[in-house]
Amino acid sequence: MSPEGVRERYEEARATGVTVVAATKYLSLDELAVLAEAGVEVVGENRAQDLEAKHARYGDAFRWHFIGHLQSRKTKTVNAICELCHSLASESAAKRLEIPALIEVNLSGEGSKSGIAPNELPRYLELYPDVRGLMTMPPETDDPEASRPYFRRLRELAEQHGLKELSMGTSQDWRVAVEEGATYVRLGNSLFRD
Repeated sequence: MSPEGVRERYEEARATGVTVVAATKYLSLDELAVLAEAGVEVVGENRAQDLEAKHARYGDAFRWHFIGHLQSRKTKTVNAICELCHSLASESAAKRLEIPALIEVNLSGEGSKSGIAPNELPRYLELYPDVRGLMTMPPETDDPEASRPYFRRLRELAEQHGLKELSMGTSQDWRVAVEEGATYVRLGNSLFRD
């Protein structure tokens, strides 16, 4: 992973007008230095304990987002470090979270995925006052076009509820997500590979 390669791929995605969140789940502490050198501005971490360790070392080098499953007992860490949580999906976490959030919606109905059912959205919007938008994870696929209906449905839900932000799209399908209105894309492998 070279800073030049990361910068090139990062700038390609940023040129679409979205905020690129570099997903750091599988990166070591030392590898984050490459992201800083490449000019990456926003990183997203999946695990609160890794978030703490990475933030302790890199602090203000990045803007920090939480993109993993949010457990209520981890909200204190997320509140202290992050500017945005992409994965609000439980009442207990909503009661403890103090930062702006995106509600994670499980549009595929897969039991292995986090997120609320679409029909629960109005209740969550009443429950948590600082919702900026929605996030989803479509089923894994080798065909990026297979994600399009999920991204379109999330955009429609956001529009119905007057929400502006959409976190959708990962390394496999981010270009389709941008076409469907993503404002955030979460990139890992496609950003880091050389």
